[in-house]
Amino acid sequence: MVATLDVTDITATTDGACCAPLVREPLGPADAEQLAHRIKALGDPTRLRLLSIVAASEGQEACVCDLVEPVGLSQPTVSHHLKILTEAGFLSRTRRGSWAYYRLIPEGIGEIAQFLGRSE
Repeated sequence: MVATLDVTDITATTDGACCAPLVREPLGPADAEQLAHRIKALGDPTRLRLLSIVAASEGQEACVCDLVEPVGLSQPTVSHHLKILTEAGFLSRTRRGSWAYYRLIPEGIGEIAQFLGRSE
């Protein structure tokens, strides 16, 4: 048995476009490099986990000493990943005694989401 499917003309929108563009204008070389650096920081599963653990922690802040066990890596390796997230603008770092505490910078993720979600 043959079924007939309805076809919808998606090009017939009011503004002549079927989809919202990613950005309004092309990125310049410096902006593209900076954005790529920030997105690359999120491109590692361990860093995504660390970011989510900090975000889910009380006050969106966690001590590096509390982040080692959940990801199963050594303290120097965890500190390396946290440094990358800090340099990319997703976390801030404060020192308390001999430990470093990392706090989520919500605007960091928000800027990436805003860029990816831009529309006309």
